[in-house]
Amino acid sequence: MTFEGYATGEFYDELFNADGSPRPEARPLVERIEGLADGELLRSQQAATRALLRMGITFNVYHDGHGTERIFPFDVIPRIVPRGAWHEIERGLRQRITALNHFIDDVYHDRRIVADGVVPADVVESSQGYRRECMGLDPPGGVWCHITGTDLVRDADGTVYVLEDNLRCPSGVSYVLENRAVMKQTFAKIFDGLPVRPVSDYPSRLLRTLEGVAPRGAGRPSVAVLTPGVHNSAYFEHSFLAQQMGVELVEGRDLVVNDGALFMRTTRGLEQVDVLYRRIDDDFLDPDCFRPDSVLGVPGLMRAYRSGRLTVVNAPGTGVADDKVVYAYVPAMIRYYLGEDAILPNVPTWLCWRDRDRAHVLDHLDELVVKPANESGGYGMLIGPRSTAAERSEFAGRIAAEPRNYIAQPTLSLSRVPTLVDDRFEGRHVDLRPYILLGSEPFVLPGGLTRVALTKGSLVVNSSQGGGSKDTWVLA
Repeated sequence: MTFEGYATGEFYDELFNADGSPRPEARPLVERIEGLADGELLRSQQAATRALLRMGITFNVYHDGHGTERIFPFDVIPRIVPRGAWHEIERGLRQRITALNHFIDDVYHDRRIVADGVVPADVVESSQGYRRECMGLDPPGGVWCHITGTDLVRDADGTVYVLEDNLRCPSGVSYVLENRAVMKQTFAKIFDGLPVRPVSDYPSRLLRTLEGVAPRGAGRPSVAVLTPGVHNSAYFEHSFLAQQMGVELVEGRDLVVNDGALFMRTTRGLEQVDVLYRRIDDDFLDPDCFRPDSVLGVPGLMRAYRSGRLTVVNAPGTGVADDKVVYAYVPAMIRYYLGEDAILPNVPTWLCWRDRDRAHVLDHLDELVVKPANESGGYGMLIGPRSTAAERSEFAGRIAAEPRNYIAQPTLSLSRVPTLVDDRFEGRHVDLRPYILLGSEPFVLPGGLTRVALTKGSLVVNSSQGGGSKDTWVLA
Protein backbone atom coordinates (compact mmCIF):
# COMPACT_ATOMS: atom_id res chain seq x y z
CA MET A 1 0.00 0.00 0.00
CA THR A 2 1.12 3.53 -0.70
CA PHE A 3 -0.02 6.94 0.44
CA GLU A 4 -0.44 8.09 -3.16
CA GLY A 5 -3.60 10.17 -3.41
CA TYR A 6 -3.84 10.72 0.35
CA ALA A 7 -5.29 14.21 0.88
CA THR A 8 -4.62 16.34 3.93
CA GLY A 9 -7.40 18.76 2.96
CA GLU A 10 -7.53 21.99 4.91
CA PHE A 11 -6.49 20.24 8.12
CA TYR A 12 -3.13 19.97 9.85
CA ASP A 13 -1.91 16.44 9.25
CA GLU A 14 0.41 14.90 11.85
CA LEU A 15 2.38 12.87 9.27
CA PHE A 16 2.17 14.85 6.03
CA ASN A 17 2.77 18.43 4.92
CA ALA A 18 0.06 20.28 3.01
CA ASP A 19 1.83 19.50 -0.28
CA GLY A 20 1.57 15.76 0.37
CA SER A 21 5.21 15.20 1.31
CA PRO A 22 5.95 13.37 4.58
CA ARG A 23 7.02 15.53 7.51
CA PRO A 24 10.72 14.93 8.27
CA GLU A 25 9.99 12.99 11.46
CA ALA A 26 7.46 10.78 9.63
CA ARG A 27 9.49 10.02 6.51
CA PRO A 28 11.13 6.80 7.85
CA LEU A 29 7.71 5.48 8.89
CA VAL A 30 6.10 6.34 5.55
CA GLU A 31 8.94 4.70 3.63
CA ARG A 32 8.72 1.52 5.70
CA ILE A 33 4.96 1.27 5.24
CA GLU A 34 5.24 1.79 1.51
CA GLY A 35 7.97 -0.86 1.40
CA LEU A 36 5.72 -3.58 2.83
CA ALA A 37 4.59 -6.46 0.65
CA ASP A 38 1.06 -6.35 -0.73
CA GLY A 39 -1.45 -7.16 1.97
CA GLU A 40 1.07 -7.08 4.81
CA LEU A 41 -0.28 -3.92 6.41
CA LEU A 42 -3.85 -5.26 6.38
CA ARG A 43 -2.64 -8.50 7.93
CA SER A 44 -0.88 -6.51 10.66
CA GLN A 45 -4.11 -4.59 11.36
CA GLN A 46 -6.05 -7.85 11.60
CA ALA A 47 -3.41 -9.38 13.86
CA ALA A 48 -3.58 -6.34 16.13
CA THR A 49 -7.36 -6.68 16.41
CA ARG A 50 -7.02 -10.38 17.28
CA ALA A 51 -4.38 -9.56 19.90
CA LEU A 52 -6.65 -6.98 21.54
CA LEU A 53 -9.46 -9.52 21.56
CA ARG A 54 -7.27 -12.10 23.31
CA MET A 55 -6.18 -9.50 25.86
CA GLY A 56 -9.81 -8.60 26.58
CA ILE A 57 -9.19 -4.89 26.03
CA THR A 58 -12.72 -3.54 26.11
CA PHE A 59 -14.71 -0.39 26.73
CA ASN A 60 -18.43 0.23 27.11
CA VAL A 61 -20.01 2.14 24.22
CA TYR A 62 -23.03 4.14 25.35
CA HIS A 63 -24.04 6.03 22.23
CA ASP A 64 -25.94 2.97 21.00
CA GLY A 65 -28.32 3.22 23.96
CA HIS A 66 -27.35 -0.15 25.37
CA GLY A 67 -23.94 0.30 27.02
CA THR A 68 -22.50 -2.42 24.79
CA GLU A 69 -19.09 -3.83 25.70
CA ARG A 70 -16.78 -3.83 22.68
CA ILE A 71 -13.17 -4.35 21.81
CA PHE A 72 -11.40 -1.01 21.97
CA PRO A 73 -10.76 -0.12 18.30
CA PHE A 74 -7.12 0.34 17.34
CA ASP A 75 -5.50 1.62 14.16
CA VAL A 76 -1.96 0.55 13.30
CA ILE A 77 -0.81 3.82 11.70
CA PRO A 78 0.84 5.64 14.63
CA ARG A 79 0.91 9.30 15.45
CA ILE A 80 4.43 10.78 15.56
CA VAL A 81 5.50 13.66 17.82
CA PRO A 82 8.99 15.07 17.12
CA ARG A 83 11.36 15.65 20.00
CA GLY A 84 11.22 19.45 19.96
CA ALA A 85 7.44 19.60 19.88
CA TRP A 86 7.21 17.12 22.74
CA HIS A 87 9.66 19.15 24.82
CA GLU A 88 7.32 22.16 24.65
CA ILE A 89 4.26 20.03 25.43
CA GLU A 90 6.03 18.47 28.40
CA ARG A 91 7.10 21.87 29.75
CA GLY A 92 3.57 23.18 29.38
CA LEU A 93 2.00 20.21 31.14
CA ARG A 94 4.44 20.34 34.04
CA GLN A 95 3.70 24.04 34.44
CA ARG A 96 -0.05 23.51 34.23
CA ILE A 97 -0.31 20.67 36.74
CA THR A 98 1.88 22.54 39.23
CA ALA A 99 -0.45 25.55 39.09
CA LEU A 100 -3.57 23.38 39.31
CA ASN A 101 -2.25 21.64 42.41
CA HIS A 102 -1.60 25.04 44.00
CA PHE A 103 -5.13 26.10 43.11
CA ILE A 104 -6.81 23.04 44.62
CA ASP A 105 -4.82 23.37 47.82
CA ASP A 106 -5.60 27.10 47.98
CA VAL A 107 -9.38 26.79 47.56
CA TYR A 108 -9.54 24.29 50.42
CA HIS A 109 -7.39 26.44 52.71
CA ASP A 110 -6.72 30.20 52.57
CA ARG A 111 -8.56 30.89 49.26
CA ARG A 112 -6.05 33.61 48.38
CA ILE A 113 -6.87 33.39 44.67
CA VAL A 114 -10.52 34.13 45.50
CA ALA A 115 -9.72 36.94 47.94
CA ASP A 116 -7.48 38.58 45.34
CA GLY A 117 -10.25 38.49 42.75
CA VAL A 118 -8.51 36.21 40.25
CA VAL A 119 -11.16 33.47 40.36
CA PRO A 120 -14.66 34.48 41.50
CA ALA A 121 -15.93 32.82 44.67
CA ASP A 122 -19.19 31.90 42.92
CA VAL A 123 -17.31 30.00 40.23
CA VAL A 124 -15.58 27.85 42.84
CA GLU A 125 -18.53 27.33 45.16
CA SER A 126 -20.99 26.49 42.39
CA SER A 127 -18.73 23.85 40.89
CA GLN A 128 -20.13 20.33 41.19
CA GLY A 129 -16.60 19.13 41.99
CA TYR A 130 -16.11 21.51 44.90
CA ARG A 131 -16.40 19.60 48.19
CA ARG A 132 -16.89 21.60 51.35
CA GLU A 133 -16.16 18.36 53.21
CA CYS A 134 -12.54 18.71 52.04
CA MET A 135 -11.88 22.12 53.60
CA GLY A 136 -8.68 22.00 55.62
CA LEU A 137 -7.49 18.66 54.25
CA ASP A 138 -3.71 18.30 54.08
CA PRO A 139 -2.71 15.51 51.70
CA PRO A 140 0.80 14.13 52.31
CA GLY A 141 3.36 16.29 50.56
CA GLY A 142 0.67 18.78 49.62
CA VAL A 143 -0.17 16.74 46.51
CA TRP A 144 -3.84 16.65 45.49
CA CYS A 145 -3.76 15.66 41.82
CA HIS A 146 -1.29 12.79 41.69
CA ILE A 147 -2.52 11.49 38.31
CA THR A 148 -3.85 13.74 35.57
CA GLY A 149 -4.91 13.21 31.98
CA THR A 150 -4.91 16.50 30.07
CA ASP A 151 -6.57 16.55 26.65
CA LEU A 152 -4.71 18.39 23.89
CA VAL A 153 -5.79 19.27 20.35
CA ARG A 154 -3.97 20.80 17.41
CA ASP A 155 -5.75 23.38 15.25
CA ALA A 156 -5.36 23.92 11.51
CA ASP A 157 -2.46 26.36 11.97
CA GLY A 158 -0.50 23.82 14.03
CA THR A 159 -1.13 25.42 17.45
CA VAL A 160 -1.51 22.93 20.31
CA TYR A 161 -4.29 23.85 22.74
CA VAL A 162 -5.38 22.41 26.07
CA LEU A 163 -8.96 21.26 25.62
CA GLU A 164 -9.65 20.12 29.18
CA ASP A 165 -8.07 18.73 32.35
CA ASN A 166 -9.08 15.43 33.95
CA LEU A 167 -8.04 15.28 37.60
CA ARG A 168 -10.53 12.99 39.32
CA CYS A 169 -10.15 9.49 37.90
CA PRO A 170 -8.54 9.93 34.47
CA SER A 171 -8.74 6.76 32.39
CA GLY A 172 -7.05 5.43 29.28
CA VAL A 173 -3.41 4.89 30.22
CA SER A 174 -3.79 1.10 30.03
CA TYR A 175 -4.60 1.48 26.34
CA VAL A 176 -1.38 3.45 25.86
CA LEU A 177 0.59 0.52 27.27
CA GLU A 178 -1.34 -2.19 25.45
CA ASN A 179 -1.26 -0.29 22.14
CA ARG A 180 2.52 -0.21 22.34
CA ALA A 181 2.70 -3.91 23.21
CA VAL A 182 0.45 -4.77 20.26
CA MET A 183 2.52 -2.62 17.90
CA LYS A 184 5.69 -4.38 18.92
CA GLN A 185 4.09 -7.80 18.47
CA THR A 186 2.26 -7.29 15.20
CA PHE A 187 4.11 -4.45 13.51
CA ALA A 188 7.70 -5.20 14.49
CA LYS A 189 9.05 -4.63 10.99
CA ILE A 190 7.88 -1.01 11.15
CA PHE A 191 8.70 -0.40 14.80
CA ASP A 192 12.17 -1.91 15.15
CA GLY A 193 15.08 0.48 14.91
CA LEU A 194 13.10 3.72 15.08
CA PRO A 195 14.01 6.06 17.97
CA VAL A 196 10.69 5.85 19.82
CA ARG A 197 10.66 6.66 23.53
CA PRO A 198 9.35 3.79 25.69
CA VAL A 199 6.19 3.88 27.80
CA SER A 200 6.49 0.49 29.51
CA ASP A 201 7.89 1.94 32.74
CA TYR A 202 4.63 3.76 33.55
CA PRO A 203 3.35 1.14 36.06
CA SER A 204 6.60 1.22 38.03
CA ARG A 205 6.60 5.04 37.99
CA LEU A 206 2.97 5.04 39.09
CA LEU A 207 3.76 2.69 41.96
CA ARG A 208 6.70 4.86 43.06
CA THR A 209 4.41 7.90 42.97
CA LEU A 210 1.81 6.13 45.11
CA GLU A 211 4.35 4.81 47.59
CA GLY A 212 5.99 8.23 47.74
CA VAL A 213 2.86 9.87 49.16
CA ALA A 214 2.18 7.20 51.81
CA PRO A 215 1.50 8.57 55.30
CA ARG A 216 3.55 6.00 57.23
CA GLY A 217 7.28 6.39 57.42
CA ALA A 218 8.37 2.86 58.31
CA GLY A 219 8.49 -0.11 55.98
CA ARG A 220 7.22 -0.47 52.43
CA PRO A 221 3.74 1.09 52.09
CA SER A 222 0.75 -1.06 51.22
CA VAL A 223 -1.08 0.11 48.07
CA ALA A 224 -4.47 -0.97 46.72
CA VAL A 225 -6.59 0.01 43.71
CA LEU A 226 -10.27 0.67 44.49
CA THR A 227 -12.67 -0.24 41.67
CA PRO A 228 -16.46 0.03 41.51
CA GLY A 229 -16.48 -3.50 40.09
CA VAL A 230 -16.64 -5.47 36.88
CA HIS A 231 -19.55 -3.49 35.42
CA ASN A 232 -17.59 -0.25 35.28
CA SER A 233 -16.61 0.80 31.77
CA ALA A 234 -12.92 1.07 32.72
CA TYR A 235 -12.71 -2.13 34.80
CA PHE A 236 -10.13 -3.57 32.42
CA GLU A 237 -7.83 -0.67 33.24
CA HIS A 238 -8.34 -1.00 37.00
CA SER A 239 -7.41 -4.67 36.98
CA PHE A 240 -4.57 -4.16 34.47
CA LEU A 241 -2.86 -1.44 36.49
CA ALA A 242 -3.22 -3.37 39.75
CA GLN A 243 -1.69 -6.44 38.11
CA GLN A 244 1.15 -4.44 36.52
CA MET A 245 2.00 -2.77 39.83
CA GLY A 246 1.68 -6.00 41.80
CA VAL A 247 -0.89 -4.57 44.23
CA GLU A 248 -4.36 -5.64 45.32
CA LEU A 249 -7.50 -4.75 43.36
CA VAL A 250 -10.31 -4.18 45.86
CA GLU A 251 -13.94 -3.17 45.99
CA GLY A 252 -15.58 -1.25 48.80
CA ARG A 253 -16.88 -4.46 50.35
CA ASP A 254 -13.28 -5.67 50.74
CA LEU A 255 -12.37 -2.70 52.96
CA VAL A 256 -13.14 -1.65 56.50
CA VAL A 257 -12.07 1.25 58.72
CA ASN A 258 -10.87 0.26 62.21
CA ASP A 259 -9.32 2.52 64.82
CA GLY A 260 -8.83 5.36 62.33
CA ALA A 261 -7.05 3.26 59.69
CA LEU A 262 -8.15 1.48 56.51
CA PHE A 263 -7.83 -2.29 56.24
CA MET A 264 -8.54 -4.81 53.50
CA ARG A 265 -9.91 -8.24 54.19
CA THR A 266 -7.59 -11.03 53.07
CA THR A 267 -7.35 -14.78 53.63
CA ARG A 268 -4.67 -13.94 56.21
CA GLY A 269 -6.91 -11.51 58.08
CA LEU A 270 -7.02 -7.72 57.99
CA GLU A 271 -4.10 -5.90 56.35
CA GLN A 272 -3.66 -2.15 56.58
CA VAL A 273 -3.83 -0.05 53.41
CA ASP A 274 -1.60 3.02 53.36
CA VAL A 275 -2.40 4.34 49.87
CA LEU A 276 -5.73 3.86 48.09
CA TYR A 277 -5.68 4.58 44.36
CA ARG A 278 -9.38 5.14 43.96
CA ARG A 279 -11.14 4.78 40.62
CA ILE A 280 -14.56 5.90 41.83
CA ASP A 281 -15.94 9.42 42.10
CA ASP A 282 -16.03 11.43 45.32
CA ASP A 283 -19.78 10.92 45.66
CA PHE A 284 -19.37 7.21 46.24
CA LEU A 285 -16.19 7.12 48.35
CA ASP A 286 -17.68 7.29 51.83
CA PRO A 287 -21.40 7.12 52.66
CA ASP A 288 -20.70 8.74 56.02
CA CYS A 289 -19.32 11.84 54.30
CA PHE A 290 -20.76 12.07 50.78
CA ARG A 291 -23.73 10.15 49.34
CA PRO A 292 -25.32 8.11 52.14
CA ASP A 293 -26.82 5.64 49.65
CA SER A 294 -23.46 4.62 48.18
CA VAL A 295 -22.67 0.92 48.35
CA LEU A 296 -19.41 1.27 46.42
CA GLY A 297 -17.34 3.09 49.04
CA VAL A 298 -16.22 2.54 52.62
CA PRO A 299 -17.92 4.02 55.70
CA GLY A 300 -15.38 6.07 57.65
CA LEU A 301 -12.85 6.33 54.82
CA MET A 302 -12.66 10.13 55.09
CA ARG A 303 -12.07 9.88 58.84
CA ALA A 304 -9.10 7.61 58.16
CA TYR A 305 -7.87 10.09 55.56
CA ARG A 306 -8.17 13.05 57.90
CA SER A 307 -6.45 11.12 60.68
CA GLY A 308 -3.26 11.01 58.61
CA ARG A 309 -3.16 7.22 58.41
CA LEU A 310 -4.31 6.94 54.79
CA THR A 311 -3.57 8.65 51.49
CA VAL A 312 -6.30 8.74 48.84
CA VAL A 313 -5.16 9.20 45.23
CA ASN A 314 -6.35 11.42 43.65
CA ALA A 315 -7.39 13.38 46.71
CA PRO A 316 -11.12 13.97 47.19
CA GLY A 317 -12.07 17.43 46.02
CA THR A 318 -9.79 17.58 42.97
CA GLY A 319 -12.87 17.61 40.74
CA VAL A 320 -13.19 21.36 41.32
CA ALA A 321 -10.43 21.72 38.71
CA ASP A 322 -12.25 19.42 36.24
CA ASP A 323 -15.00 21.97 35.88
CA LYS A 324 -14.93 23.49 32.39
CA VAL A 325 -15.73 26.94 33.76
CA VAL A 326 -12.79 26.73 36.19
CA TYR A 327 -10.69 25.56 33.21
CA ALA A 328 -11.08 29.02 31.66
CA TYR A 329 -9.13 30.51 34.58
CA VAL A 330 -6.08 28.20 34.41
CA PRO A 331 -3.89 30.69 32.49
CA ALA A 332 -4.67 33.23 35.25
CA MET A 333 -3.79 30.58 37.87
CA ILE A 334 -0.43 30.03 36.21
CA ARG A 335 0.33 33.75 36.34
CA TYR A 336 -0.93 34.03 39.92
CA TYR A 337 0.90 31.07 41.47
CA LEU A 338 3.98 30.79 39.24
CA GLY A 339 4.44 34.30 37.84
CA GLU A 340 4.63 32.89 34.30
CA ASP A 341 2.58 32.96 31.12
CA ALA A 342 0.98 29.69 30.10
CA ILE A 343 3.16 27.67 27.74
CA LEU A 344 0.17 25.76 26.37
CA PRO A 345 -2.81 28.01 25.63
CA ASN A 346 -6.42 27.24 26.44
CA VAL A 347 -8.95 27.09 23.65
CA PRO A 348 -10.66 30.54 23.59
CA THR A 349 -13.70 30.15 25.84
CA TRP A 350 -16.94 32.05 26.46
CA LEU A 351 -18.51 31.61 29.89
CA CYS A 352 -22.29 31.65 29.65
CA TRP A 353 -22.74 32.91 33.22
CA ARG A 354 -21.38 36.25 32.00
CA ASP A 355 -24.10 38.30 30.35
CA ARG A 356 -21.91 39.56 27.53
CA ASP A 357 -20.45 36.10 26.79
CA ARG A 358 -23.91 34.51 26.88
CA ALA A 359 -25.28 37.02 24.40
CA HIS A 360 -22.41 36.27 22.03
CA VAL A 361 -22.92 32.53 22.35
CA LEU A 362 -26.66 32.71 21.72
CA ASP A 363 -26.03 34.84 18.62
CA HIS A 364 -23.44 32.39 17.25
CA LEU A 365 -24.73 28.95 18.20
CA ASP A 366 -24.34 27.78 14.62
CA GLU A 367 -20.59 28.46 14.77
CA LEU A 368 -19.59 27.31 18.27
CA VAL A 369 -19.15 24.16 20.30
CA VAL A 370 -21.22 24.37 23.49
CA LYS A 371 -20.31 22.12 26.42
CA PRO A 372 -21.78 21.48 29.86
CA ALA A 373 -19.36 22.30 32.65
CA ASN A 374 -19.22 18.90 34.32
CA GLU A 375 -20.00 16.26 31.68
CA SER A 376 -17.33 13.98 30.22
CA GLY A 377 -17.06 11.49 27.39
CA GLY A 378 -18.30 13.96 24.80
CA TYR A 379 -21.86 13.88 26.11
CA GLY A 380 -24.26 16.82 26.23
CA MET A 381 -22.39 18.88 23.61
CA LEU A 382 -23.67 20.96 20.73
CA ILE A 383 -21.38 21.15 17.70
CA GLY A 384 -22.88 24.24 16.11
CA PRO A 385 -21.86 23.84 12.44
CA ARG A 386 -23.31 20.32 12.42
CA SER A 387 -26.45 21.04 14.43
CA THR A 388 -30.04 21.52 13.37
CA ALA A 389 -32.15 24.57 14.11
CA ALA A 390 -34.16 22.48 16.58
CA GLU A 391 -31.01 21.43 18.43
CA ARG A 392 -29.77 25.01 18.62
CA SER A 393 -33.14 26.14 19.97
CA GLU A 394 -33.03 23.43 22.62
CA PHE A 395 -29.52 24.45 23.68
CA ALA A 396 -30.51 28.11 23.84
CA GLY A 397 -33.15 27.08 26.35
CA ARG A 398 -30.66 25.05 28.36
CA ILE A 399 -28.23 27.96 28.48
CA ALA A 400 -30.93 30.39 29.56
CA ALA A 401 -32.05 28.02 32.33
CA GLU A 402 -28.56 27.17 33.64
CA PRO A 403 -26.01 29.69 32.34
CA ARG A 404 -23.37 28.62 34.92
CA ASN A 405 -23.41 25.12 33.47
CA TYR A 406 -22.31 26.00 29.93
CA ILE A 407 -19.26 27.23 28.11
CA ALA A 408 -18.69 27.74 24.40
CA GLN A 409 -15.60 27.48 22.23
CA PRO A 410 -14.84 27.93 18.53
CA THR A 411 -15.13 24.83 16.38
CA LEU A 412 -11.51 23.82 15.94
CA SER A 413 -10.27 22.02 12.86
CA LEU A 414 -8.71 19.13 14.77
CA SER A 415 -5.57 17.72 13.25
CA ARG A 416 -5.73 14.41 11.44
CA VAL A 417 -3.64 11.27 11.07
CA PRO A 418 -3.81 8.77 8.18
CA THR A 419 -6.02 5.86 9.22
CA LEU A 420 -6.49 2.49 7.57
CA VAL A 421 -10.00 2.31 6.11
CA ASP A 422 -10.62 -0.96 4.25
CA ASP A 423 -7.71 -1.02 1.76
CA ARG A 424 -6.83 2.69 1.70
CA PHE A 425 -5.69 5.57 3.89
CA GLU A 426 -8.07 8.31 4.96
CA GLY A 427 -7.53 11.21 7.37
CA ARG A 428 -9.30 10.98 10.72
CA HIS A 429 -9.41 13.61 13.45
CA VAL A 430 -7.43 13.01 16.64
CA ASP A 431 -6.72 14.45 20.04
CA LEU A 432 -4.03 13.50 22.56
CA ARG A 433 -4.29 12.72 26.27
CA PRO A 434 -0.85 12.74 27.94
CA TYR A 435 -0.66 11.47 31.52
CA ILE A 436 1.13 13.39 34.27
CA LEU A 437 2.24 11.92 37.58
CA LEU A 438 2.81 14.40 40.39
CA GLY A 439 4.93 13.38 43.35
CA SER A 440 8.00 15.29 44.41
CA GLU A 441 7.98 16.69 40.85
CA PRO A 442 5.85 16.14 37.73
CA PHE A 443 6.55 13.30 35.30
CA VAL A 444 4.91 13.28 31.87
CA LEU A 445 4.54 9.92 30.12
CA PRO A 446 6.08 10.31 26.63
CA GLY A 447 3.15 10.43 24.24
CA GLY A 448 -0.10 9.42 25.82
CA LEU A 449 -3.37 8.23 24.31
CA THR A 450 -4.12 9.39 20.78
CA ARG A 451 -7.86 9.05 20.37
CA VAL A 452 -9.22 8.96 16.85
CA ALA A 453 -12.70 9.71 15.52
CA LEU A 454 -13.24 6.65 13.34
CA THR A 455 -16.39 8.04 11.72
CA LYS A 456 -15.50 10.08 8.65
CA GLY A 457 -15.66 13.80 9.38
CA SER A 458 -16.53 13.32 13.06
CA LEU A 459 -14.86 15.46 15.71
CA VAL A 460 -15.95 13.20 18.61
CA VAL A 461 -13.01 10.99 19.54
CA ASN A 462 -14.31 9.58 22.84
CA SER A 463 -14.12 5.82 23.12
CA SER A 464 -17.48 5.72 24.90
CA GLN A 465 -19.03 7.07 21.70
CA GLY A 466 -17.30 4.75 19.26
CA GLY A 467 -13.88 6.38 18.88
CA GLY A 468 -10.67 4.39 18.71
CA SER A 469 -6.99 4.90 19.39
CA LYS A 470 -3.52 4.91 17.89
CA ASP A 471 -0.06 4.37 19.30
CA THR A 472 1.76 7.66 19.94
CA TRP A 473 5.45 7.76 19.08
CA VAL A 474 7.50 10.46 20.77
CA LEU A 475 10.89 10.47 19.07
CA ALA A 476 14.01 10.34 21.20
